[in-house]
Amino acid sequence: MLPFVELPRPLQESGVIGKGGAAGFLGKAYDPYRLYQDPAKPIKTEDLALRKEVPPERLQERFDLLKGINGSMPDLEKALKSYAIDEYYGKAFDLVLSGKARDAFDLTKETDKVRERYGLTTFGQGLLLSRRLIEAGTRFVQMNWPAVANGNPEVDSWDTHAANFAPLKNLHCPKLDRGLSALLEDMDARGMLKDTLVVAIGEFGRSPRIGVSTSGNSNAPDGRDHWPYCYSGVVAGCGIARGAQYGESDQTASSPKDKPVHPNDLLATVYYALGIDPDTVVLNHLNQPRELVKGKVVADLWG
Repeated sequence: MLPFVELPRPLQESGVIGKGGAAGFLGKAYDPYRLYQDPAKPIKTEDLALRKEVPPERLQERFDLLKGINGSMPDLEKALKSYAIDEYYGKAFDLVLSGKARDAFDLTKETDKVRERYGLTTFGQGLLLSRRLIEAGTRFVQMNWPAVANGNPEVDSWDTHAANFAPLKNLHCPKLDRGLSALLEDMDARGMLKDTLVVAIGEFGRSPRIGVSTSGNSNAPDGRDHWPYCYSGVVAGCGIARGAQYGESDQTASSPKDKPVHPNDLLATVYYALGIDPDTVVLNHLNQPRELVKGKVVADLWG
């Protein structure tokens, strides 16, 4: 099964494509499978299916031939082992033949009631697809807010340097509330929250003062600028206490007042929740040691 999926496409804002969804120093071998499709529409999965003109028996013959060629060339075989190419071939082979990925991407297998509960939007159906992927064996899904969804990038963007209030009230927050609540309720009912962590967070907050530039960007009188100094997020699952609030901001949400959490602390907490020691040192694609994260686990989230 696909180990890492990014939906519906890489982060994009004002023509700039973000790099946050990639594997970074771990190398491209660990990059996600990217859908580049709108989950609210029928999803095409031709790249995960076997072509009609290539029956399974013929594909197996090709696979065996490839292994035979590799095995008859010692130098090439040595190089392939160093890059674990055989493992990649095997995963790709199993992925095409098993059909698990194709089935997971088929949202028509869900009832209309369930689909409507999530919201018939790119974000809502993307969250439903995320649940299906995790059920099918995917270990990590990153669901990005679709800033270019529904053909109107201005309406669907949280980057509210102008017209901050009406879009949040009428579009963004209702979509987020509906989709996220449906995901948590659905996963909880299926017993998935016991060993699955859900994190909902943005890259920064918005400026407390309206119409004032804080990042060098221009802002309309009803706009709010970037504000990385104070914002909030939601975490659920893996035994984290339910309905709890951690930390507090000052009166204007300008800065943390109590129990501040640095992004690195959140990341360390995510690793801890998934059974990964945050102090782990990993080797990058150049065999250089790298610290997993420099942060402290927020243990109080478990009550």
